[in-house]
Amino acid sequence: MTLPPNPLSREMVALIERLAPNEGYSLSALDGVRFMRSDRPLGRTPVLYEPGIVIVCQGRKLGFLGDEVYVYDAQHYLVLSVPLPFSTETQASKEEPMLAVSIRLDLTTVTDLVLAIDAREGPRPDSAPQGIASTPLSEDLADATVRLLRALSSPLDAEILGPALVREICFRVLSGDQGGALRAALAHPGRFGRVAKALRRIHTDFSQALDVTHLAQEAGMSVPAFHVNFKAVTQTSPIQYIKSTRLHHARLMMIRDGLTAASASARVGYESASQFSREFKRFFGRTPVEEVRDMKNSFALSPAAGIGEFASRH
Repeated sequence: MTLPPNPLSREMVALIERLAPNEGYSLSALDGVRFMRSDRPLGRTPVLYEPGIVIVCQGRKLGFLGDEVYVYDAQHYLVLSVPLPFSTETQASKEEPMLAVSIRLDLTTVTDLVLAIDAREGPRPDSAPQGIASTPLSEDLADATVRLLRALSSPLDAEILGPALVREICFRVLSGDQGGALRAALAHPGRFGRVAKALRRIHTDFSQALDVTHLAQEAGMSVPAFHVNFKAVTQTSPIQYIKSTRLHHARLMMIRDGLTAASASARVGYESASQFSREFKRFFGRTPVEEVRDMKNSFALSPAAGIGEFASRH
């Protein structure tokens, strides 16, 4: 096995291996923080990420959105300012599993940080808002991540120290190399902000009837302008975004909650189970039964590891 290149990386790997013993996603002792683990390589897989930070400690993931490829590995982290469906490829093995920590961006915390940073430094005028970015992992951010993982290894430390460490990680990201572009996105100025508001609405109300004309009106745009700006942020159309959001949520319901295709389709807003099955197969390339069978481990959600206060301070 090839060890990660420095002590911080090695400690990250050791901690996540204990915190995430199961393949798929694992909860942590802190709301909004999850672990990701894959013990095998995975080809191009459609995913839906909410706004957040993904720090990979071992292995590598590639994200594909439009013509862009985003690398996140032990040297780069991924950050999303808006919820985006895209596709990923995972490089991992049983000997060297892909191990990562995912931190959801809390809007209140992020807004406070953006206001504080911009008040001190001023917004960067040349920073165009970005919905997704891959950025080199700085030593300060790696150090904060290790300290968060140590805290999550103890229920008491997680409760007392965890929220402040998450805030520090968000600060390191917002003040880092891509910080200006991310702050511009998260501050929601201009047309990017109006599209971001529509994305949050879709993400929250995907099971309801969603009309593009009404979404455009809520965004204060004409329908043609809404389509153009929506595609600039998401690389897809509003209708396709709504459809993919519903299909992603239905897939998770079938995998994690054991729902049938018919039940999941109704839960996400489909009136016809047969239409759902056709669109599911067209989108994922497999029937719901095949997709659930093959992706059960990759998207399983495990409870927080019952590890107590294991010795992490050696």
